[in-house]
Amino acid sequence: MTRIPVPLTQFVVKMHSRCDLACDHCYVYEHADSSWRSRPKVIGDGILAKAAERIGEHAIAHRLSAVRVVLHGGEPLLAGPDRLRRAAEALRAALPPDCALDLRIHTNGVLLSEAYCALFAEVGVKVGISLDGDKAANDRHRRFADGRSSHPQVLRAVALLNRPEYRHLFAGLLCTIDIENDPVAVYRALVELRPPAVDFLLPHATWEEPPKRLPGDAAQTPYADWLLTVHRLWETDRRPFAVRTFESVHRTVRGLSSLTESLGLEPSDLAVLETDGTFEQADSLKTAYDGAPVTGMNVFAHSIDDLARHPGIAARQSGLAGLSATCRACPVVRACGGGLYAHRYRADNAFDNPSVYCGDLMTLINGIAGSGGSARGSARGAASAAASPSASAAGSGPVPAQGSGSPLSAPVAATRLSSAQLDELARGYGGADTVAALSSAQLALTRAMLAAAWDASGQGRAEAWELLSELDVAAPAEVDAVLGHPYARAWAARRLAGDLSVGLGPMAALAAAAAVRAGRGDAVQVPARGGGLHLPTLGWVELPDGEAVVTGRADGFEVRASDGSVRTELDRPLRRVRLAGGWTVALEDLDPLRDSHDHPVAGRLPEAELLAWTGALREAWELLGRDLPRYAEGLRAGLGTVTPLRPGPTGRDVSSAARQAYGAVAIARPATAPTLALLLAHEFQHVKLGAVLDLFDLYDRADDRLYLAPWRPDPRPLEGLLQGTYAHLAVTEYWGTRTAAYDGLAGEAADRARAQFALWRRYTAEAVERLAESGALTGLGVRFAEGMGESVAPWLAVPLPAAAERDAGRARQERLATA
Repeated sequence: MTRIPVPLTQFVVKMHSRCDLACDHCYVYEHADSSWRSRPKVIGDGILAKAAERIGEHAIAHRLSAVRVVLHGGEPLLAGPDRLRRAAEALRAALPPDCALDLRIHTNGVLLSEAYCALFAEVGVKVGISLDGDKAANDRHRRFADGRSSHPQVLRAVALLNRPEYRHLFAGLLCTIDIENDPVAVYRALVELRPPAVDFLLPHATWEEPPKRLPGDAAQTPYADWLLTVHRLWETDRRPFAVRTFESVHRTVRGLSSLTESLGLEPSDLAVLETDGTFEQADSLKTAYDGAPVTGMNVFAHSIDDLARHPGIAARQSGLAGLSATCRACPVVRACGGGLYAHRYRADNAFDNPSVYCGDLMTLINGIAGSGGSARGSARGAASAAASPSASAAGSGPVPAQGSGSPLSAPVAATRLSSAQLDELARGYGGADTVAALSSAQLALTRAMLAAAWDASGQGRAEAWELLSELDVAAPAEVDAVLGHPYARAWAARRLAGDLSVGLGPMAALAAAAAVRAGRGDAVQVPARGGGLHLPTLGWVELPDGEAVVTGRADGFEVRASDGSVRTELDRPLRRVRLAGGWTVALEDLDPLRDSHDHPVAGRLPEAELLAWTGALREAWELLGRDLPRYAEGLRAGLGTVTPLRPGPTGRDVSSAARQAYGAVAIARPATAPTLALLLAHEFQHVKLGAVLDLFDLYDRADDRLYLAPWRPDPRPLEGLLQGTYAHLAVTEYWGTRTAAYDGLAGEAADRARAQFALWRRYTAEAVERLAESGALTGLGVRFAEGMGESVAPWLAVPLPAAAERDAGRARQERLATA
């Protein structure tokens, strides 16, 4: 049996196949597919039980740390509370203990009642509601069959979910765009409802049934214009709720993963179970043609692995290779991903087309990127910004003033953090927009350092530099993705520090990787060393040593070795782990420059260790979302790489962050997922603070005194004390939330959590005081230290048993004795 390429982690379970509304834009009843007519109205208990069993089997076989199930319809509330309860209980019972269930229901809200909310609170079901905006907008499509408005009932449902006892159930709103609706009125109506998230959905359409265009409207991209209006309001209001479309554009233009199936090149991992027990592909395919989602499989005869091997599902997991030639040649393809699969359909060639919304997606992505979401900055602009008093590039070394004059180093404005964002970081946190701003500044600094290192090499306008500069104009997102790789800057940092042993090959490898990603047919010569060639962000090709030529093609790449042999595949691809919610991190075990950390790095992970890392990362991410949600948001926005380290001495956890490797942390896989979660949060604090110190002077860099950190016996420079204190804000909060979780409970785990909490809150508070008393902080540094103090102060007020304080005192003495 062939191994499945991507496990399925998201399942839509149709609880009821009919609906109490008659929305005229519904893809289930109003589009090409008519299979609902022949299906049972309600899913049977036997089908639910077997579906739960199948999902549980799949979770165990692939060591999934989380599964998302959406109870759907029709209108799922028509299935009744008893059946919904049985569904929730069956799914939870079938999953292994180490696999979390993210259970949701998507409803029009008409039938949502307090009784339903109480049930969902009891069995752990989050609620998403369809609402198209203000009354006029919503009534355009979402009406009862007799023409009555559904708007009052939906507002009542949202009000229920906003009550304090049910607010935690509120997953968000789904708003289908209609360009006849006023985007400002729609946005304002949704903001007033205080949703945690809003998904703005393009109405389903194909090349056979194109989307609505207004008569006499000269706009060529009305859907992009509508969304960009909303985006401007959303940014002005400081992002009052999450919007996956906007956040996905911000992420994908930086080379990170998308949060939605409708954008980016991430593989789809979703399947649908209908009320008759048949498995189908994504529901959106119902808009293409009658029977489009059909797989010919059912829950009794086929496993989830069987389903994952279906050609239709595999087609949505093939990334760039699965797109049309037009898409593969497009400069924004990695952000767009060809759009939603269903929207590409044309009768004569099926799905081998760009999206019917192609122009709108291009305009939307460029519009959001141009508003500040893109991290594309210039090398020379970053160099001048680094030299300015308000944006000091402290710690990065001097950046020469001369430049090569290439497009890669054309002047641009520097990235700035707002005062509110700096205060947020001072308290230890940093939401998605704040960390995105740090990422943008770091990418600009990387460009500056690469330009300076190349200038210093005296190579002038050599082939690799020329190609990288050309691609920066023709395929900027691909260049950003490569230069945003954490170890792209490591080469420049070493060269600028006078280490010429690294040679110029890494710059050629960066150009080659960008060429492969762009797929335009560009070629560049790259030296192969150590039995192969490393392409940053992509992987390793085994080659004899010598000069190789790498050519990027629309359908892949070609590497011609020095002996004339040709390779067209990666021998060791960079492996990525997809986590709950669509976040993806790379396990970097290939890059020769990953040794930037102060611990020995591990070699290529064998299959068993890769699986162990995958399971541990998935579980750790779930724990971070639960125990450190304010830190998890920044991690998701800025951490793209985990570099495995060699294990440390027995019983000692080893982890590291490198100042010149923004976006990466290095860790030796610990014994437990909770420890991995703590190490991820701890090390990413160092990553964030390093980025802040590249922008601002927080202390007098002429101060050469040494300071004692409470957790170490050896004195350290002031920056070492500052870095440790900042990292331990997350450690304190981690143990604080664990202590709260054990409230009223006894046992060894509870006692350890309380003792660790007592220890680290004391350590961190003392360290903040030492920073404040040092006299070496700048005015901005004093403000930053005050923010750290504000963060730790509430934890100091939490009462703890005397035994916990005594245990913390003993642990402190033991730590100092053995450090």
